[in-house]
Amino acid sequence: MKKDVNYYLANGFDRPMAEYFASGRKRITAVSPNSDFTLTLDFDNGERRILDCKSFLKAGTVFEPFIRFENFKRVYLDDTHCVAWDIDPSVDSNVVWDNKVDLCPDCCYVDSVPVV
Repeated sequence: MKKDVNYYLANGFDRPMAEYFASGRKRITAVSPNSDFTLTLDFDNGERRILDCKSFLKAGTVFEPFIRFENFKRVYLDDTHCVAWDIDPSVDSNVVWDNKVDLCPDCCYVDSVPVV
């Protein structure tokens, strides 16, 4: 049985996330950094969306290294289709788990806007 928006709202989801899950989860298929600290994201449903990352690129957070564009542009999709960055690019994040910072694909979709 497919769960509708009301199901997700009744389970504590906010409206944008409830609508997202009710319509079906999307998988990120490609990510590209833009010079204005946004990401262009391609999804498996054919959509291309822009995610503005400036709001979480703050000093004192796990995202601090990516305030510098040379680090920000090292973004990639990991093996679970999450947007990710390696804090130290010379360290294998599959071996050292705390070297990677990633973003939830569901939040990337909900928090992004369609490319027009």
